[in-house]
Amino acid sequence: MKKIEAIIKPFKLDEVKDKLNELGVQGITVTEVKGFGRQKGHTELYRGAEYVVDFLPKIKMEIILADSQTEEVVNAITKAAQTGRIGDGKIFITKLEEAVRIRTGEKGEDAI
Repeated sequence: MKKIEAIIKPFKLDEVKDKLNELGVQGITVTEVKGFGRQKGHTELYRGAEYVVDFLPKIKMEIILADSQTEEVVNAITKAAQTGRIGDGKIFITKLEEAVRIRTGEKGEDAI
């Protein structure tokens, strides 16, 4: 099993979600987060005063899936979330040791 964490721009969430639904991904956890990468935030003007926005709003998606689905899901997220501009995000893939469904006690891929 793998855990995919994708950090994407908020306006791309629906597009990514639709692509994942087409692939049959059954569960996604979405969190609103703030952060920055290479773009290091930006400067904004508010009522004549300049201020720096260090942390930009992002969406963090967490998806647990079978090893066999990983490449297909990563490709789908990449295509759906890509704008070609700085700050498009990142995808992190980690091995998942175990999963347990609390309601039934199922373990492993049966719990996903």
